[in-house]
Amino acid sequence: MLELTQRIENVDASEVLDTLTLPYELRIRGRLRATTDTNQDVGLFLDRGPVLRHGACLQATSGEIVRIRAAEEPVVTARIATGLPLARLCYHLGNRHTSLAIGMDSEQVGWVRFTPDHVLEELAEHLGATLEHHNAPFDPEPGAYAQPGHSHGHGHGHSHGHAHHHHDHEGGHSHSEHHHDHTHAH
Repeated sequence: MLELTQRIENVDASEVLDTLTLPYELRIRGRLRATTDTNQDVGLFLDRGPVLRHGACLQATSGEIVRIRAAEEPVVTARIATGLPLARLCYHLGNRHTSLAIGMDSEQVGWVRFTPDHVLEELAEHLGATLEHHNAPFDPEPGAYAQPGHSHGHGHGHSHGHAHHHHDHEGGHSHSEHHHDHTHAH
């Protein structure tokens, strides 16, 4: 079994030994046993972090390089005019804290791809999108904090650097009535 332990960049195609095709739900995991496209057993032993993107390369402890491929899986592609309609669709779908792939068919038609979800589908149609249910690779946007070299941990201390006194604010309510939600969905 190849032990894939390192994410690597700038790999020449001639250096790639094999490919590993995985659906999105498995590309978000750092630990996994799988079989490559040529039936070789591999184990992923990666740091928790960025999703394995289509085309990403992993190196084994013994030096071999395996390229990741996004598997075709059930998706919904919502097509809509570019510009404000596409921006509005991305904003409202993204506000639901779901993973989205975004692209363009032409200068006039953009698309947003997501996993099937009737609530998101109704929202997209309400905003004027045309939906297509099909199988395609799902390689969503990595998010602003997922770029290489940028760490975005989720062990938040939330030290505000000031004391919270229970005093009346304008409007007659105390600070203890405020609710702060610091949850993060990915």
